[in-house]
Amino acid sequence: MGAVFPTSKHGKSHYGYKNHVNVDRTHKLIRRYHVSAAAVHDSQAVDALLTRGNTGSGVWADAAYRSEDMEAKLKARKLTSHIHRKGKRGKPLTEQAKGSKRTKSSVRVRVEHVFGAQANDMGGTLVRTIGLARAKARIGMKNLACNMRRLGQLRRINPCPT
Repeated sequence: MGAVFPTSKHGKSHYGYKNHVNVDRTHKLIRRYHVSAAAVHDSQAVDALLTRGNTGSGVWADAAYRSEDMEAKLKARKLTSHIHRKGKRGKPLTEQAKGSKRTKSSVRVRVEHVFGAQANDMGGTLVRTIGLARAKARIGMKNLACNMRRLGQLRRINPCPT
């Protein structure tokens, strides 16, 4: 069994795991997921999330995923990058970049709804397991339950003809 190394956020150590997801923005269903230790940077999970069969040609993500390497990787896969840009000290975002960020956020919020549903309606995001294999199983089941719940909502919104 491997050790879990902490990640640091705002000077505070956090142990645990991350649930990285590829979500269908139209239906809010999880297409793929990848579970990693909390210390793994978000951008290292992208290869496990990108799919060839995905009908969308864009990748919408927060600024943690932006790098030259990531942009080259997306271009090689013929995917359009809609990854947020970050302002820097002394060089804030332009008005155009702020407008672009608002547009990107309107799409990204659909992914955040998945995490919000898991945190608020499905018992929170805390995973009390030891070991990555158990965490993967637990988070995978939570993702499956989230999809099943969402499918029920979609069926109520648009019932199938009988």
